[in-house]
Amino acid sequence: MKNSALSSDRKEAREYQTTSSGLFFKAKKVLFEKKSAFQKIEIIENDFYGRVLFLDGLVQTTEKDEFFYHEMLVHPALGCLPHPEKVLIIGGGDGGALREVLKHPVRKAWLVEIDQEVIRACERYFPWLEAALSDPRAELAIADGFDFIQKTSERFEAIIVDSSDPVGPSAILHARDFYSKLKKVLKPGGVIVAQAGSQLLHLKEHGQKARFLKKMFRYSSFYSAPVPTYPVGTWCYTFLSDRVDPLKVKKLRVPGGLKYFNEEIFRASFAQPAFFQQALRSSK
Repeated sequence: MKNSALSSDRKEAREYQTTSSGLFFKAKKVLFEKKSAFQKIEIIENDFYGRVLFLDGLVQTTEKDEFFYHEMLVHPALGCLPHPEKVLIIGGGDGGALREVLKHPVRKAWLVEIDQEVIRACERYFPWLEAALSDPRAELAIADGFDFIQKTSERFEAIIVDSSDPVGPSAILHARDFYSKLKKVLKPGGVIVAQAGSQLLHLKEHGQKARFLKKMFRYSSFYSAPVPTYPVGTWCYTFLSDRVDPLKVKKLRVPGGLKYFNEEIFRASFAQPAFFQQALRSSK
């Protein structure tokens, strides 16, 4: 996951602010701070949002609203597949995506996270990660996602990309070459879903991505949903498959106990506003 928050240097009552939307997180308590080989990791306690994870000052997940993001990242793909046995998650070291995957009758789920320190911190402060990793169906790989897919001999019914935003160092995980390699490890009839960034802030990147994805996959669609603590509040995802058309799925499998996702939300999420449709059309 993603996005935008900057921490001030104030020693007390530190505040965390999104660079574009002006959302602040006041730290009731700083629970964890560490500079890993890859990034700065911070976890704070906020009165309303609970525990909040930041990587390099960017908000990744909060206890209060993470279910919006993780349910919409995972269940549109797995809900469309009749028998998803093997699932690959790239990124997602906070464990929310893995937790949601394991609500389905999968045989095995790989969580590929590059930063061991993120795993250690989240196991301590976000209990759902430790619980998910203790599931015998889960396998953790500390590795670069791009390298993992080039070396693995496995093939997957579903691939879930829980990467950072489509800018800066993470841009490689939103490029044509990455998706070409993903397709090679996807089983026929499988589905790839990926977080794609802000519906408004990354409009140019969505247009660029739509241009090459439509050439690579028979079915290539954007869908969207709210995530209250992400910049501008509406987040985009891509749904990719050569055999599964999400707009024509008749029977959707929805696990019990979800907080946001249901069949009505699924079908509505593929409707896009006029400005977004125009951006995709102009990218052709």
